Amino acid sequence: MLFTITGKHIEVTQAIKDHARDKTKKLPRYYNSINQIEVIINGSEGGKPSVEIIARGEHSNVFVAKETGEDTYACIDLAARKLERQLRRKKEKQRNHKHISGMVEKEVTVGESDEDEEFL
Repeated sequence: MLFTITGKHIEVTQAIKDHARDKTKKLPRYYNSINQIEVIINGSEGGKPSVEIIARGEHSNVFVAKETGEDTYACIDLAARKLERQLRRKKEKQRNHKHISGMVEKEVTVGESDEDEEFL
């Protein structure tokens, strides 16, 4: 898996790189076909840092999560959580779509008995 981290208008320290790598290394656990993760940290949005995580998978699947806040580390955490939810949803849709297509729904009718009805 290819991992890149880029800083725009901000210096990316080794601690930020390590934190971003730790948070994003578990993303393939939620969706197997991820082959590239890119983290972009932008420091020019009103003085608040913003973090954008882009995960690219097979078959042109691209997942993007962006978070803006006061702390770069917190932004990385929140963006990683957003991406985890997206990946989980995609995997769940694939699994459900795979299994539902072969099923045929049948409507079962329950016979009514005349004993329960009262005639007036």
